[in-house]
Amino acid sequence: MRRLILFRHAKAERSETGQEDRGRALTERGRKDAALIGAYMAGHAFVPDRVAISPAARTQETWKYAATAFKPMPATVSAERLYDATPHAIFNLIKEAPAVAHTLLVLGHNPGLHEVALMLIASGDVETRERLREGLHTAGLVIIDFAFDGWSKLHPQSGRLERFVSPKWLEADTK
Repeated sequence: MRRLILFRHAKAERSETGQEDRGRALTERGRKDAALIGAYMAGHAFVPDRVAISPAARTQETWKYAATAFKPMPATVSAERLYDATPHAIFNLIKEAPAVAHTLLVLGHNPGLHEVALMLIASGDVETRERLREGLHTAGLVIIDFAFDGWSKLHPQSGRLERFVSPKWLEADTK
């Protein structure tokens, strides 16, 4: 079995005129949400063996705050091709993941992450799948399980949606 965790970066500053998009940092809310999602993942044993992160500042910072929940820290690589990636590019990155990575976390951007999630999911709770179709919000987390034993066997509609959460829903559940 393989598990894929798709994690959209947390809320970032708005782009300013002349500011490079890659350099946008997280807002205070983004930092809080990233830490909340990291704690949720660790608390529910959703611990990646390997993490692939876009090189953008907002994705790197999202991981910095989320990763504090993991001891030891999972193996992490910055993947240039995740920045502004198409679903096809993300799909190929996943398919090429090393065999030792049973649980792979990909931290990147929309619309690519949302579209690859929809491409891969064939089953799972119907209501949750419908919620995911509506969108993948900042700091949203999608967990997909696959019955095969090797990322090279990845193909569209091969996964089961295990979980879909966002900081907003987690906060609502604690009230």
